[in-house]
Amino acid sequence: MDWFSMETLAALFSILMIDIVLSGDNAIVIALASRNLPTEQQKKAIFWGTFGAIAIRVLLTAIVVLLLKIPFLQLAGGLLLIWIALKLLIEEKGHEIDPIKAGSNLRTAIQTIIFADVVMSLDNVLAVAGAARGHITLIIIGVAISIPIMVWGSRLILKMINRFPIIVQIGVAILAWTAGDMILKDRQVIEWFGSSMHILEWVLPITLIIAVLLIGNGIRRRTKKSLQKQVSESND
Repeated sequence: MDWFSMETLAALFSILMIDIVLSGDNAIVIALASRNLPTEQQKKAIFWGTFGAIAIRVLLTAIVVLLLKIPFLQLAGGLLLIWIALKLLIEEKGHEIDPIKAGSNLRTAIQTIIFADVVMSLDNVLAVAGAARGHITLIIIGVAISIPIMVWGSRLILKMINRFPIIVQIGVAILAWTAGDMILKDRQVIEWFGSSMHILEWVLPITLIIAVLLIGNGIRRRTKKSLQKQVSESND
């Protein structure tokens, strides 16, 4: 793998943006799950909970990379990424999380952190696996990038996203591009289109970016107007 090739640099940039957009909630989960513990146990819960979550994330990503070699799974993964991208745009608050029950002891807190991270990281794992294009080194880098975001950076990133919504738009565009790239790398899709693949390599990802941004932002605007109308009618 050539580290200075445009393909590798583009993959690293995609992984960074995916981690920024999709990993922001994990530190909040850690804080909520350990908030009722004594200070010393909080540190242990954060360390072991984060360690366990990262280990499972690496395992999940490795499994996803292997599974994506099976026909139709890259196609399915790409379609799922399109749904994730739309979901990020449609939701008014892209990084809200369900209330996390605080652990009453160290073991419970660690279990809560690991379980919540696994549930919340499925979209991140799939996206990073797709952006890394099967390169395990890039996957490890993706996980390494997510660690400081998960432990220290989520609150800052959430503030940045609220202040600069374009970050979400860029992240969603990258997810849509990754989805198109995954679909085109499915063995069955390659068999279907054969000699036309070189055209689709650009047409499909760009079409998906435009479609996802237009549809997602359109639905979000209509939902916002509908909510505003309901509030206005309830105040009358």
